[in-house]
Amino acid sequence: MVVDQVGRVALFSIHPRYAEAILTGTKKVEFRRQGLPADVTHVVIYATAPVQRVVGAFEIEGIDCVPPSAAWSQYGDVGGIEEDPFFDYYDGAEAAFVIRVRDARRFDAPVALADIADGLRPPQSYMYLTDERLSRTLALGSRADSHIHGTSPGTRIERMFYRLFRGLSSEERRVGAVRRA
Repeated sequence: MVVDQVGRVALFSIHPRYAEAILTGTKKVEFRRQGLPADVTHVVIYATAPVQRVVGAFEIEGIDCVPPSAAWSQYGDVGGIEEDPFFDYYDGAEAAFVIRVRDARRFDAPVALADIADGLRPPQSYMYLTDERLSRTLALGSRADSHIHGTSPGTRIERMFYRLFRGLSSEERRVGAVRRA
């Protein structure tokens, strides 16, 4: 995950089938009915039932806002979903937000929401992770690596985010653009 700066990080609820497809690289976009603010640069993936764990993360390459038919034409082959369920999902929607995935990474250890914060519930769509919750998520997600391989905590994913996240002022955070068709 090569990034110069990290903006806000969103926690997405994603069906396990689609979460796995993102993490293996076969699903290169995430389709949503609502967009994200331009300062959201990364997504942490919560796989819904039956997994019910935070399983990985990805960098947002960009977000396109297009009519659903254009989203299907442009991204259907890399969206990890069949045509009928796609159009059922967007039934009645004028716009489709297509979040382009860059450099998805699987956590070494899936993380329960209760381990991140007491009372933390899975978001209906998405929620922002505070610095504290992100730090805890990344530390727990990389813990298995330190036990198995004898490396110190804070390797791999945690360094990719955490080191970059700390010490950046809001003026220094990258602001991406939403492309509209």
